[in-house]
Amino acid sequence: MKDKEKIALFIDADNAPASKIDVILSELARYGVVNIRKAYGNWKSHCLKQWEDVLHEYAIQPIQQFDLTKGKNATDIALVIDVMDTLYTKDIDTVCLVSSDCDFTPLVTRVLADGKFVIGFGERKAPAAFVNSCSKFLFLDDAVSDDKPKQVHSPSIKSDTKLMNLLRQAISAVEDDDGWARLGPVGTHIANHASFDQRNYGFKKLSELFASIDLFEMRKTNGSVFWVKDKKNAKSKQQHNSQI
Repeated sequence: MKDKEKIALFIDADNAPASKIDVILSELARYGVVNIRKAYGNWKSHCLKQWEDVLHEYAIQPIQQFDLTKGKNATDIALVIDVMDTLYTKDIDTVCLVSSDCDFTPLVTRVLADGKFVIGFGERKAPAAFVNSCSKFLFLDDAVSDDKPKQVHSPSIKSDTKLMNLLRQAISAVEDDDGWARLGPVGTHIANHASFDQRNYGFKKLSELFASIDLFEMRKTNGSVFWVKDKKNAKSKQQHNSQI
C-alpha cells in the first residue's frame, strides 16, 4: 500500500478566515496527512481571537510575530523562512499556503522548483499571480464550502475569456478526429497547466461546469464515461473537411 502524501500547512492568520479551517483540512485529507500545521500572526491582537479558538482543537501551532514596524508584515517573512527551512529539513510532498492578501508567488515558484505540490487557499481578493502559480487553489468563499455550491449563471462564465480558452485548449489537446474528448483526460490536462478547480465557479463536478455552458456539447457512453466537444472548433473542422 502506497504511503500517504506528507503535507505541511502554513497559515497566514492575519489574512485568512478561521471559520474555514474545516474546509481546508477536509480538502487536504483528500491528498494525504497534514504532518505540520502552523499559523502565523500577532497573537496579542484581538483580531486573531477566532483563530485562537481553533488552534488547540485542530492541533495547529501558533507562531508569534510582533508588529515591530508599522506597514511591514513580519508574519509573511517568518512564514516564508519556515517554508524554506521545512523544504530542507523535513520529508514532505506537499506545501499548503493559506492567505488572501499576500502575494507568495516567488515562494510558490521556489517550492515547485523543488518538485513539491503546492495547494493554496484564500478568499477571492487573493492576488491573481499567487492563485495562478499554485498547483491547486481553492477560494474560501461560500461557493466552495457549501454542501451544494451556488452555481454561477452560465452567461457570466462565458464572459470569462481566460476560462473559455483554458477549457477549449484542454479539449483540443486530447480530442479524437471527430472533436470529442473524454472528460477524464481533459481534467488531467487542465490540472497540469493551471490551478483550476470547478468549485471556484460554483460546480462540484467538471461535467456540471461544461454542461452549463452552451458552447460545449456533452454525451455519456457506457453509462458513466463523459465526453465533451467544443462546438465552435467542431464546426470549423467540418467546414475545413468539406473544402478538402
